[in-house]
Amino acid sequence: MSESLPGTNYINAVSGIKSWLTTLDHKRIGIMYLLFIAISFGLGGFFALALRLELLNPGQLIVSAKQYNQLFTLHGAVMVFLFIVPSIPASLGNFLLPIQLGAKDVAFPRLNLASLYLYVFGAAFCVYSMVSGAADTGWTFYTPYSSTTDTSVISMTLGAFILGFSSIFTGINFIVTVHKMRAPGMSWFKLPLFTWSLYATAIIQVLATPVLGITLLLLIVERLVGIGIFDPALGGDPVLFQHFFWFYSHPAVYIMILPAMGVMSELVTTFSKKNIFGYKMVAFSSIAIAIISFLVWGHHLYVSGQSDYADMIFSFLTYLVAIPSAVKVFNWIATLYNGEIELKAPFLYFIAFLFLFTIGGFTGIMLASLSLDVHLHDTYFVVAHFHYVMMGGTVMAFLGGIHYWWPKMFGKMYSEKAAIVAWFFIMAGFNMVFFTQFILGTKGMPRRYYSYLDQFQPLHAFSTVGTWVLTVGFLIMAFYLVESLLNGEPAGDNPWGSLGLEWTTQSPPITENFADTPHIIHGPYDYDKVKLS
Repeated sequence: MSESLPGTNYINAVSGIKSWLTTLDHKRIGIMYLLFIAISFGLGGFFALALRLELLNPGQLIVSAKQYNQLFTLHGAVMVFLFIVPSIPASLGNFLLPIQLGAKDVAFPRLNLASLYLYVFGAAFCVYSMVSGAADTGWTFYTPYSSTTDTSVISMTLGAFILGFSSIFTGINFIVTVHKMRAPGMSWFKLPLFTWSLYATAIIQVLATPVLGITLLLLIVERLVGIGIFDPALGGDPVLFQHFFWFYSHPAVYIMILPAMGVMSELVTTFSKKNIFGYKMVAFSSIAIAIISFLVWGHHLYVSGQSDYADMIFSFLTYLVAIPSAVKVFNWIATLYNGEIELKAPFLYFIAFLFLFTIGGFTGIMLASLSLDVHLHDTYFVVAHFHYVMMGGTVMAFLGGIHYWWPKMFGKMYSEKAAIVAWFFIMAGFNMVFFTQFILGTKGMPRRYYSYLDQFQPLHAFSTVGTWVLTVGFLIMAFYLVESLLNGEPAGDNPWGSLGLEWTTQSPPITENFADTPHIIHGPYDYDKVKLS
């Protein structure tokens, strides 16, 4: 292994734009992913602000009904396919997985770079569709509307199809890396729980994503050639599209949430200075979620006319998939018991995740109930549930992970006080926006409606004001993170006092990650041994 000069790291070892565009270093690829994902989040957030502004009052305020449909389609598609699905695996996962394994890179560095370029290529198709008559079908592209509308469905779905290949390449790389690139002495039960979560996520990515790809390809073929696959006017079956789409998209929910759960496991041990409670159960619960997630897609089709027996089975399986998620929550809380808790900014996002994801999980159980779902289906209750799981879960964990590993990635500390202020704005704004929508849903407000009855206006207005509060929090965060890169204090190699292998390297890490190949003696959470010594 080549030795790095003192003071060199993966950022300054080589310079120039070309060195970044052609890099095979997993850390640089992770940072570039992080940049594109942040841009996507900003774009999707802009569409959300426009949506909520339009809903401030009934009737037209800033856009027409068709433009409103295009806005919520773009918001959903950008947030799901360009942001949430790749957010943690592609950025934090790419950066950290090899370091947590004691390896110098992923198994297939060139495939890793190819996945990044596929992501950018797919995003370019999505951006093209935005400026050429954006799709107005909703991010699920439900037929028969998506097979008959005059908007740019083909370019948007082709972009999602290409993004699927990026996801598959990343999944293959992670699976092989975990199997073949572990440092000497690192057995399966010495793996960090973040690595376990990325491994379970990669399994879903590789097995489920091709189904979405084939479904979108069939939709494109139907529109171009006129073959009846999903369009009933051509002899197709629109419910078949829903089965195909949700067979991917419900496992995709766990592509989004499993890495978030892995981040939570890292945060809870570091900031309570305790061993994780029930390490093996937390690890196995990730695999259990990955397996059961393939069996629950039918709960999206309760009102589609499927048989009562199918409804009962899917309802039972949806209850079942909640169990391994509950195991994680119980074990995190048990880990906190008698811990030396430090209320640092990353841990605040752990608290946010625990609170918000639990609400999302309980409301998911409510929607799994046949009697309740029939009444709540396609109301704002579903919108609120989805956002409590995805934003309250995945996004909060992503932000926690960014704050936790920022010193390792860039070697600089951000302002702790500013981070706490931003957290308060984000928590307040988020609950203003989406808890209000639970109430709207129970009162009968349908989702995706351009206008509404006057009786819903106060709640809609309160939800819209919440988006402004939320935006302030994110702007404060963007400011202090960028400011830390310019003027931040040096972080040191291990500012949090964590026992994770990634914290034994310098900050930022050298190109090879480790000067010498590490030999693993104990697991990543043995705080008891540290205290005894």
